[in-house]
Amino acid sequence: MAYDIVVSGQLCADLLPDTSNLPLSALSAAGKLFEVDALVISTGGSVSNTGLALHKLGIHVGMMTTVGDDLLGRVIIAKLNDRDPTLGEMIAVRANEASSYSIILSPENADRIILHCIGNNQNFSQSDINFDIVKQAKIFHLGYPPLLPQLYANNGQELVAIYQRIYDEGILTSLDLAHPDPNGLSGKVNWKQILEATLPYVDIFVPSIEEIVFMTRRLDYDNWNGNILQNVTRNYLRNLADELLSIGSTIVGFKLGELGFYLRTSDDIQKLTRLKSIGQSPDNWHNLDLWHPAYGVEVVGSIGAGDSAYAGFLAAILNGLDPHATMDVMCAVGACNVETLDATSGILDWDTTLERIRAGWTVSTLRLD
Repeated sequence: MAYDIVVSGQLCADLLPDTSNLPLSALSAAGKLFEVDALVISTGGSVSNTGLALHKLGIHVGMMTTVGDDLLGRVIIAKLNDRDPTLGEMIAVRANEASSYSIILSPENADRIILHCIGNNQNFSQSDINFDIVKQAKIFHLGYPPLLPQLYANNGQELVAIYQRIYDEGILTSLDLAHPDPNGLSGKVNWKQILEATLPYVDIFVPSIEEIVFMTRRLDYDNWNGNILQNVTRNYLRNLADELLSIGSTIVGFKLGELGFYLRTSDDIQKLTRLKSIGQSPDNWHNLDLWHPAYGVEVVGSIGAGDSAYAGFLAAILNGLDPHATMDVMCAVGACNVETLDATSGILDWDTTLERIRAGWTVSTLRLD
């Protein structure tokens, strides 16, 4: 059976010690012991976070990536198969390679801190994608090129080749990012140049605002000391989105965390005709400039919030929702995510998500100027 969505790219194990009672200052207190609560081990990364959220939302999703042949690799596949035996069937095991993992710390009243090991993802390339399976899907989604060194090497030649091949098959394409390490190899790459070569083959591009500002407007990022949400305006987002649309994408959005979600779409109706492949009307998505506030929730953790929100967006457009309703679902799924510590246990099924929205779920009072 053909998949609705094939999700590919970065997959890892997430190790999440409960540090909610630990002040941020403790992480820099050398030579001291601090008691924390239980450790949660889960699958993580774009493939897991977006893929499992799609699965919970009732989308027939295929996960296409790799793990190492170590204990963590076996744990990753076992945990996915515990959810559904079909979820691990396209995950290849790399011999003599260690699996990727992240240690995720979420101190009291502070954003998460991630210690990441690239592991087997060091070698992920287009050879790990079964294009015969992908061309039977409705949407191809790849996540986290900054954590997949082969995809950004040589000015992104591998990344461009993947998207060009799938785009030319008529499959709707979607791309998500991760924040490059400013002090690592991924932080020294010319991401603007890579995106200029890749985005002509990307229909849907919905990165987090911090990532895209770092990659395309580094001077702003540095001047704002990384405090993007405190400085962006509606006009700034519109200008940035228009720049990305002019490069080639058809639908551009920015995940804004507590500020919700911003959406801008192409004024080229011909490009929007590709949406017909999933039953969407190009006219409904023509030249939009929309913003949706975040839903009001008590935040427990933020791991995978952007990935879950992206899954909500993709599930909504596959289910035929219009842009406004799609944004409702996207923000709702992202909100459900942050109500739990890990990336996926808070996600509700499709019908329950819609019921929560229709029940009058209040939105945040924060506004985008």
